[in-house]
Amino acid sequence: MCRLLQVPRSSVYEGRSRENGLRPPAGKRGPKLEFSDERLTQEIRRDLADSPWIGEGHRKVWARLRFKGIRTSRRRVLRLMREADLLAPTRMGRAHGPKAHEGTIIPKEPNRRWGTDMTVALTGEGNAAIFFVIDHATAELGGIHAARHGTRWEAIEPLRQAAGQQLGGYAEGIASGLDLEMRHDHGGQFVSDAYQQELAFLGIRSSPTFVREPEGNGCAERFIRTLKEQLLWLRRFETVEELRLALHEFKERYNREWRLERLGYRSPREYRESLRTCMETAA
Repeated sequence: MCRLLQVPRSSVYEGRSRENGLRPPAGKRGPKLEFSDERLTQEIRRDLADSPWIGEGHRKVWARLRFKGIRTSRRRVLRLMREADLLAPTRMGRAHGPKAHEGTIIPKEPNRRWGTDMTVALTGEGNAAIFFVIDHATAELGGIHAARHGTRWEAIEPLRQAAGQQLGGYAEGIASGLDLEMRHDHGGQFVSDAYQQELAFLGIRSSPTFVREPEGNGCAERFIRTLKEQLLWLRRFETVEELRLALHEFKERYNREWRLERLGYRSPREYRESLRTCMETAA
C-alpha cells in the first residue's frame, strides 16, 4: 500500500506510534527558547514603559532587548507586539512614481551635508516658528531655535549654533576645507540674500532640493516628525521663551538618547564618537 500510494513507510509507522501513545507529540524543532512568549511579552512591556520615548516600533525594542542580553529574533518581537497591540499606529503610504534624482542624501562622514527646515508650534502667545540644523550623516541636531516670527534672521540662529558646536567656532571660511553643503527647500528664509550670504561667509555651499520633492530634504523632514511626536504634541507652552528652552533641553536628550536603525541603533552622539575613534585609529 505504501508503494502504491507513494508514502514513506517510516511516516506511517511514526504516525501509528504517536496515535498509540508510544511517542510524545511532535513539538517545535530547533533549540529550546530561553524566554517563552508570555515572558518575552512582559520584557517588551517593561522596555516600553522604561523608555523615555513614545511611539517606537519593534526594531528599537528588539535592539534594546539585545543590549540587555535578551537574544531573540526581530520577527518574533514584531509578532508578539502585534498580538499584544503594542505597535505604534502608522499611516498607509502611497505609490511613488520615478524619482527626480538618484543616489542617496546620506554621506559617509559628518560635516559633509547639513539639512535645515522650519516647522510651527502653538503657544499661549500664538504660533511660533522653529528652525533647526541637522547633520545628514549622524542625524545629530546641531542647532535649534524658536521665535515669534519666522524671519530670515531667526533662520540664521541655528546655523550659528551648529557652526559653533560642530566646527568649533564662527568665523569667515571656517568650513571652506570641509566640502560642506546645506540642504534646504525653497522657503523664503533660506533662499533670501541674508541666509545665502551667511552660508558663503562660513564657506558652506547652498544645496536646494528639487521643487516638490521633499525626499531630497528627508533627514530634516523626518526630524520634524520626531520633534512633533516626542515634544510638540505632548506639551503645552505658554510662552515662546518656554518653548525655546524646552527645545534646547530636547536637543541634548535627542543627541544623547535617541536611537536610529541606520546608525546601528546608536544615538547620534554615540555614532559620531565611533566615527571619530575609527578615524583616529586609521590615522
